[in-house]
Amino acid sequence: MIHADKIPNLPWQDRKEGSSDIIWRYDNNPIIDKSFIPTANSIFNSAVVYRGGHFEGVFRCDNIEMQQNLYLGISDDGIHWDIEPTPLNLYKPDTDEIIGQARGYDPRVCLIDGRYIVTWCNNYYGPTIGIAYSTDFRKFYQLENAFLPFNRNGVMFPRKIGGKYCMMSRPSDNGHTPFGDIFLSQSPDLEHWGYHRHVMGAGGGWSWTKIGAGPIPIETDEGWLLIYHGVATTCSGMIYSMGGAILDLEHPWEVKYRCKPYIMHPEEIYERVGDVPNVVFPCAMLCDGETGRLAIYYGAADTVVGLAFAHIDEIMDYIKKNSD
Repeated sequence: MIHADKIPNLPWQDRKEGSSDIIWRYDNNPIIDKSFIPTANSIFNSAVVYRGGHFEGVFRCDNIEMQQNLYLGISDDGIHWDIEPTPLNLYKPDTDEIIGQARGYDPRVCLIDGRYIVTWCNNYYGPTIGIAYSTDFRKFYQLENAFLPFNRNGVMFPRKIGGKYCMMSRPSDNGHTPFGDIFLSQSPDLEHWGYHRHVMGAGGGWSWTKIGAGPIPIETDEGWLLIYHGVATTCSGMIYSMGGAILDLEHPWEVKYRCKPYIMHPEEIYERVGDVPNVVFPCAMLCDGETGRLAIYYGAADTVVGLAFAHIDEIMDYIKKNSD
């Protein structure tokens, strides 16, 4: 059983006849490029949620000064987007006082307890995990940073586990991080984080350099479905691919299954050529609880946003059959 709401207008395209791909790309990728924001150099690594019959998102935009900011967007079908031309504002909690525009990168959005929690790579003497919340997807109230620097890839779970909020992250360094494992931290209030647990480490031919949690995990009766990115360092640079794992429901730092092969790898020209070549970087995953269809939003070559599709039962079976 999948613990997910119905999304009757989930973006979808059937797998091509004769294909055996576990994940397949939208024919008209990329769905978002720099043309959506006048001052953009690139738009990628962005998060999408389903809300009130339509889709809303928090988008990473690197502008022509190469500053990194977060922007809001809205869509009726999850494919064709309107993105606001200026970065979203952050407010002091439960006030009308603006702290400033949201700077940073690689956001995720998680609906939990009636609030949309945005986590992103914020700057505080180096990269760390920023947190903000909203009830209307218009006003976002910023909390304290979750962790000390240096840290990236903050990904929440969509319900409390053992009475605590849970978030995965990847402790890193102040550079391009030639290492990295996934850890899980817990909090009673989204502000005080502890009870740190190691989830899984980098390893394998396609992810031996580092790994990081991707979209918000999806709850099933068999465990949490986690899609993550893994990185291999080659003689020509780093290659970012997607992998899959299933985590224990009540002890999500325990890995039940971890797929040995990647489930998606840079292949298309827009994934292989860009500001950072050879990257597929998943940040959002929508699941229709009725059909089990998945729509996966990912950054391609740190330049554009791509969309891919899958069936959750097929991915779960593939992970289990190809597990360590």
